[in-house]
Amino acid sequence: MRYIPHTPQDVKAMLAKIGAADIEELFASIPAPLRLEKPLNLPESLSEPDLVAHMKNLQRHNLDPEECANFLGAGCYRHYSPAVVNHMILRGEFLTSYTPYQPEVSQGTLQAIFEFQSMICMLTGMDIANASMYDGASSLAEAVLMAHRVHGGGEVLIARSVHPEYRRVVETYLRGFDMRLIEIPVKENGQVDFDFIAQNVGDQTCAVVAQNPNYFGVIEELEPLGEFLADKKTLFIVNIVEALSMAILKPPGERGADIVVGEGQSFGLAPSFGGPYVGFFATREKYFRQTPGRLVGETVDQEGRRAFTLTLVAREQHIRREKATSNICTNQGLCALAVAVYLSVMGKEGLRELAELNLRKAEYLKNKLAKLAGYKIRFASDTFNEFVLECPKPAEEIRDTLLQEANILAGVPLKTHYPELPNSLLLCATELNTQEEMDRLAEKLEGI
Repeated sequence: MRYIPHTPQDVKAMLAKIGAADIEELFASIPAPLRLEKPLNLPESLSEPDLVAHMKNLQRHNLDPEECANFLGAGCYRHYSPAVVNHMILRGEFLTSYTPYQPEVSQGTLQAIFEFQSMICMLTGMDIANASMYDGASSLAEAVLMAHRVHGGGEVLIARSVHPEYRRVVETYLRGFDMRLIEIPVKENGQVDFDFIAQNVGDQTCAVVAQNPNYFGVIEELEPLGEFLADKKTLFIVNIVEALSMAILKPPGERGADIVVGEGQSFGLAPSFGGPYVGFFATREKYFRQTPGRLVGETVDQEGRRAFTLTLVAREQHIRREKATSNICTNQGLCALAVAVYLSVMGKEGLRELAELNLRKAEYLKNKLAKLAGYKIRFASDTFNEFVLECPKPAEEIRDTLLQEANILAGVPLKTHYPELPNSLLLCATELNTQEEMDRLAEKLEGI
């Protein structure tokens, strides 16, 4: 979209329309100390061709991720997206669609969302799923608020191994509530401390939150936790950041989860500098009235034909924010469509084969790096896609050296969020990492 500024005549006409004599009068309500007293220190304006040339010159200074051996993960995963995904979502009837208030003119959008919900239910093993959330972090925060609505209580036990940025979002959501987050420690093997949970779940605990695979890539043992919480007044929330893991792990719904939330970025969405992404939210049928966001249902029209409509959502969700289950009033529709197309194209067998390939790639890299002198795998538990490597030097130093000298993006240093792991790198390998790249990473690490 081109930027076309207002002409002096436009400004004069608009001011006259609202009854203001000039710009000064328009902004008279802004206190003088807050006003800019001099022009901004900006360079001279450029013509459009000169500006385009300038931006291209700046672009040449950027590092192209596609030219690097990339081992980044930590909630943002590189997976190949078939060309048909973009082909479908960029069709005009999908790309320009907005919120489906009126089912009689939104059947295509509603059906796409319905299919998205259905496939999320299949993957999570839950009864219902909503029309998607903004992202995985907001989905987790909404799950915690839902648990509070269902059971009351002012305490939430949340694992330290849940993505740290997700935990920050949960903290932000809870600021307006009289609720307390209690952090569940991580055991030496990288899994949540079940004994801590057993000792700290009480009458005021409305939810226990665990992530699987967790932030360190470690696969959690969910069944014992689900069985323990089954007869208690506490909901079990499972957060999933690497959605592809659901293609190979037993569904959380079959392991005792009451709410399953997470991020669907792995299914057809590019990393894209962190968004936009698509959160998913699934739960048991008995909680559907407390589910945030929207839900699309299947029905028949007056002539008996298959039809779709928004359903099981109180009118307050759309028009009375103070009485709504949440203020999620829309959904990441285009991103949800991409997920639906991706899952349809891959199918059950294709998705499982891809998950197995990812598992093999990460295991190859893990075993390769475990043999290097001075390095060791930090957690002994099974992992999916990513794992923690303990290094002989500070992780930031190793990361920077590999990037500058070998064009390798060697994972995420954990010190920022986990000070107790100052020399640890979180590394990820997906189907897009070649054996040559992994061997080169091992070779370069050995030489540092």
